[in-house]
Amino acid sequence: MISRKDKDRIIGDLRVRFGESTVAIFANNNGVNVANMTKLRTRMRENGCVLKVAKNTLAIKVAKELGYDNLEQYLSGPTVIAFSSGDLVAPAKVFFNFIKETKAPLEIKAGMLEGKVIDAKGAKALAELPSREVLLGKILGNMQTPMYGFATVLNGSLRNFVYALDAVRQQKAEESA
Repeated sequence: MISRKDKDRIIGDLRVRFGESTVAIFANNNGVNVANMTKLRTRMRENGCVLKVAKNTLAIKVAKELGYDNLEQYLSGPTVIAFSSGDLVAPAKVFFNFIKETKAPLEIKAGMLEGKVIDAKGAKALAELPSREVLLGKILGNMQTPMYGFATVLNGSLRNFVYALDAVRQQKAEESA
């Protein structure tokens, strides 16, 4: 039995996590041993995420306070929550990669993405997205492509102009000789 003081502390911590996070992924951690939970917690921390194990009743209470009424349907059984305020895909990626590598009996239940509840399929789709850095690199590459094309066109035009000038010079040299 958790004391009232501990419940208030946990609820306060969950309020802060839900409030600060842009993404949260909920998973069933039934049957996951302590060693795997420690590894998962470490990987989450390395990727800028925070992993919390919370009683569903307390998580549901905080979710309802914050207006996430449709989250209750996903919060049953042992639940672990990964929060991130930075990279939107990090917690989902870490969960799915961890499940794939360790064969841990984790099951993704749902998630929250920028205030909207997503189901397990949505969380999986989130995990399949490239990281923020890769997406920024692609955007930068796409922005540079037209500039390279423009530079190539200018270079070709200048080269053709130089060839034309050289041809005129040669023609004038032949006429004066």
